[in-house]
Formats: sequence, C-alpha cells, structure tokens
Amino acid sequence: MDKKTKGILNGVKEYVIITFGLLLYAIGWSVFLIPNGLVGGGVTGISAILYYSTGFPVSYSFFLINAVLLGIGLKILGKAFGAKTFYAIVIITIFLDVIPGLVPQELINDIAIGNGKLLSAIMGGACAGVGIATTFTQGGSSGGTDIIALIVNKYRNVSPGRIILMIDILIIASSIIIPSDESLGMKIAIIIYGYMLITVTSYTVDLVLSGARQSIQIFIFSKKYEEVADKITTIGRGVTVINAQGWFTKQEGKVLMVIVRRTESNYVFRVVREVDKEAFLSVGNVMGVYGKGFDEMKR
Repeated sequence: MDKKTKGILNGVKEYVIITFGLLLYAIGWSVFLIPNGLVGGGVTGISAILYYSTGFPVSYSFFLINAVLLGIGLKILGKAFGAKTFYAIVIITIFLDVIPGLVPQELINDIAIGNGKLLSAIMGGACAGVGIATTFTQGGSSGGTDIIALIVNKYRNVSPGRIILMIDILIIASSIIIPSDESLGMKIAIIIYGYMLITVTSYTVDLVLSGARQSIQIFIFSKKYEEVADKITTIGRGVTVINAQGWFTKQEGKVLMVIVRRTESNYVFRVVREVDKEAFLSVGNVMGVYGKGFDEMKR
C-alpha cells in the first residue's frame, strides 16, 4: 500500500471515529438532558438556555455561536483543526436537529424522563464526555468551549477537562437570571444538577484521554535483542540498547528499553514472543512522556 492510499485511509478512519464521538455527544443532549430541562456547559448549554427561555432551536444557536469561535480556533490551532472542527460543528448541528425526531418519545420517557433528572444528568454527562474525548483523540473538537480548552492546552499543561469545567461553571450559574416560569428553588436545583453533569463530563473526558495517551516502559532481556529491536522500530518507536551484566551468571548481555503507547504494547509483546519465547520482560507505567512521537513539552 503506497503512502497516498495509506494517508487517505487514515483520514477516513479519523473522520469515522470523530463522527461516532459526535453522535454520542448529541445523544447525551437530545435524549437525556434537553428532555429533562437540564442545563449543561459549553455552547450547547448556552443554546439550551436560549431554547428554554425563547424556544429558539438548539441546533441553530449552536451553529451560529460556534461559527464565531471556529474563526478564532482556525487562526490559532491551524487549518487541519479548523477543517475537523467545522465538520464537527456541522455534524452536531444536524444530529441535534434530527435525533429528537428519530428517537421515539416513549423511549425517551422510559430511559430519561422516567428515571429522573439525577440519573439523566449522569448518563447524559457520560455520553457527552466520551463523545468529546473521542473527537479530541483524533485532533478534532465538538466545538464551543472545547476550542477554548484546546487553545489553552496548546500552550499550558492544563487538562482540557479542567478548563471546560471552569468555563461551564460560569455558564450554568448564569441560567438563574434567565426569565422562566420555574420557581427560584427549581432554578437552584437545575444549577446543582448542571454542576453534577459537568463534573461527570469533565471526569469522563480526562479518563478517556488519559487512557488513549497512557504510555508504558518495557525492558526486554533477550539474546536475540538485535532482531527484536529491528522489528520494534518498524512501528516508528525507538529502542535503546543498554549494556548489562547478570550478577548470578556474571555474563555480559544487552537490555532493550522501549517506551510505547499502551495501545501499541500488544505489538511489542507479539514481536518478542515470535522472536524469542525465552525472553524476559519488565513492564511499568510512566506518568508522562515528552518528545518526538509523544506529548509536546509546554511552558
């Protein structure tokens, strides 16, 4: 397979994964949150507030507000980010407009409204969080405050989930001043549910992202270290050869040190097993890996 074909297939794969993440995000809002009158964070939260107070469709306000933020993100985060985020904004707009008509009202009543606002906030927040994190892993965004979070994360080592959390707290608190028929007590309850919602979303985002970026350090003790090292480098990961001596046998040997993403570890294990079944491996988690092929060091 040539590089051009491989690049096209990788691009298609990225957009398929992003679309799946956006679908989860839209389901969280359309099925669990909006039917219960809950207020969340981000541009969707602002759109929900406008919908509850004026009846203006969530999908329309979502698109209009994001169009402004997208222009800012496009300038700072680059054209590739802009393309994926524009795609995400359009797809979410479509999903928010279409899903309410596709999901039977009886189903929404059973799994969302019938189970109350508390469970709906948790389930909706989890769906939205997984959706946001999935788009992040492919270099995209669901738009809105995600754009602001990625801009800050580009220059500072602050987790996207924490940035989103701080912005969302302000958005949800502002819902109390929106004119509505709800009593003050109910408005305060909605705000509390909203804070629970964004806490679940923030935690889910960081949980998924940390799992996708988790790296491990592997020490490989093998007499066939050269063959093992050659095969490992085919996945684009470096291998460090360390001189060693077995104290019991007093024999000189070589130890391979490899740092890979957790998702790549199965390949390394398979290579070692195929080359040398008698090899000895030591595997450990690492807190952070910065440099080429991993995370970028930020100020």
